[in-house]
Amino acid sequence: MAEAHQAVGFQFTVTSDGIDLHLSREVLKHIYLSGVTSWTKRAIRFKSLVKMFSGRRPLLYSFQTSLPRLPVPSVDDTITRYLESVRPLLDDEQYNQMEVVANDFKKDQAPKLQKYLILKSWWATNYVSDWWEEYIYLRGRSPIMVNSNFYSMDLLYVTPTHRQAARAGNVVHAMLQYRRKLERREHAPLRALGVVPMCSYQMERMFNTTRIPGIETDFVQHLSDRKHLVVYHKGRFFKVWLYYGGRHLWPSELETQFQRILDDTTEPQPGELKLAALTAGNRVPWARARLKYFSQGVNKASLEAIETSAFFLSLDDEVHGYDPDKLRSLDLYAKSLLHGKCYDRWFDKSFTLIAYKNGKLGVNAEHSWADAPIIGHMWEYVLATDCFHLGYTEEGHCKGDINKGLPPPTKLQWDIPLECQEVIEESYMVAKVIADDVDFHGCLFDEFGKGLIKKSRTSPDAFIQLALQLAQFRDKGEFCLTYEASMTRMFREGRTETVRSCTSESTAFVRAMEDKNTSAQKLDLFRKAADKHQNMYRLAMTGSGIDRHLFCLYIMSKYLSIDSPFLKQVLSEPWRLSTSQTPQQQLNMVDIKTFPRYVGAGGGFGPVADDGYGVSYIIIGENLITFHISSKFSSPETDSYRFGQNIRQAMLDICALFDQKDKNEKEM
Repeated sequence: MAEAHQAVGFQFTVTSDGIDLHLSREVLKHIYLSGVTSWTKRAIRFKSLVKMFSGRRPLLYSFQTSLPRLPVPSVDDTITRYLESVRPLLDDEQYNQMEVVANDFKKDQAPKLQKYLILKSWWATNYVSDWWEEYIYLRGRSPIMVNSNFYSMDLLYVTPTHRQAARAGNVVHAMLQYRRKLERREHAPLRALGVVPMCSYQMERMFNTTRIPGIETDFVQHLSDRKHLVVYHKGRFFKVWLYYGGRHLWPSELETQFQRILDDTTEPQPGELKLAALTAGNRVPWARARLKYFSQGVNKASLEAIETSAFFLSLDDEVHGYDPDKLRSLDLYAKSLLHGKCYDRWFDKSFTLIAYKNGKLGVNAEHSWADAPIIGHMWEYVLATDCFHLGYTEEGHCKGDINKGLPPPTKLQWDIPLECQEVIEESYMVAKVIADDVDFHGCLFDEFGKGLIKKSRTSPDAFIQLALQLAQFRDKGEFCLTYEASMTRMFREGRTETVRSCTSESTAFVRAMEDKNTSAQKLDLFRKAADKHQNMYRLAMTGSGIDRHLFCLYIMSKYLSIDSPFLKQVLSEPWRLSTSQTPQQQLNMVDIKTFPRYVGAGGGFGPVADDGYGVSYIIIGENLITFHISSKFSSPETDSYRFGQNIRQAMLDICALFDQKDKNEKEM
């Protein structure tokens, strides 16, 4: 997913000198700190684990201690699988060279790196996750807008009210309900396929969380229960209290507060309009500006209000959402959620809720604290609660009485000097170049869906991944290193692993589709490629993937000042096709067979490589698949709309193989 962008070509410096013994102590220090962090998290969860043994129904963290640790794969297995993954992308000479470099690494450098990595795995809860958060996300100095943050869309076909303040009121109240259940550990434990327990630790930092910029590295600030929200509207920031008389504000009360903000006609203060562009630009200028201009007085107080808020709300003055009569409606909607105007989302917050003038919604999420399924879990709860539990009056207002005695929202005050305004403008210009370069296309594929694919006895994910390989080859005339995000949350504190979807089997299938092979031959190659993909996905989910292992070996090589040409090359290879499936129906709060129009549109992320594509796909019910495709206008090699058309045709062409098989069987 978006993480693939950060996973290429990153670098850092360990300022340790001296003999090998000193370097080893440096490694041991980091291993120790990883363990301390892990044990601190366990202590926080101890209370809910005690409740598990009191006879109550399972709580959110009930299965945490029973989850296994992520195993460290053997170096032999990782090297073998890596070489297998790059074979279809290299000619014989290139492959032979890579084989020599890989085997030299396996013989000379890997044993020592592996030894320390195994030591870390014994002490820390998860040998990957803390380094992944730090080095893939928090140490990145480039803008997180587009490059790292991702988005989720509203319901595709339904808008329960067109009143902006009312929709925001219901949804914010639903989020507060979700947060309260989260704080009380009352959500049911997460389970894969409804059976296998999954790690829930990422959910801890969903609310009250902000990424704080630093000169060399950022850090994630997570606080306990926060009682206010900060709202952005037409260049002004407002503080809204979420509690009244010891309870959450009711939806009708929140609607009143948001309507007051919408009706406010005051002008932004100097420097206020584009202030949030600081979070959209490069991290170092933002960190320096924060230290210099926001460390005292009203600026410190107002920034603190934003950074300590439960989350951030943007009341947009635009209209967005899917409109079947407008060809680019999904494209513009996605771009608005991904980057907006570059200054109307606080990209450092764990998430920004975006409410449009026409009642449509969306979320922009910061990536370091969690992965997309975590936001998706909350978003499913919120949308279902909004539509089926809270509801609206006939006039489209929130239900409930209006409390006229509520104190109005407080306008945040700023004293931003001209020098700081120049920094803000520079950050805005950097962000605007990135945003303007995003070429996005939203593709609704409704010719068939999961139902038909399963009838062909094929995994829907494998079917789509092979369609993407076929589309990629038709689009560019060549194959490329392909990233598919899978999860490792069946292990404690697991996050993601990479499935390398471009395989020798998939390339053989694609070439057969473009040659004069019979349908039976093509179908046979398809099944072999699909089986291969499913096996790789299982390996990734069960701790036998290769990319996180190679990543951690690289980090360890840096701490030990071991120069590895093999690891350097592996970690610098570009993912020109980065893909991810967004899970749906994690909670099953809505029966989409009964209410087929109440389906989400999923979400997406920005382009990963300058000359590549980012593709997020969502399998919705039995008959719909949505594709969110991103690339860069600046690349002459890519075109998101064209790629969408290639995906559509590839899906149809693969389906035709099964149609031909069925036809042949009937004729026999």
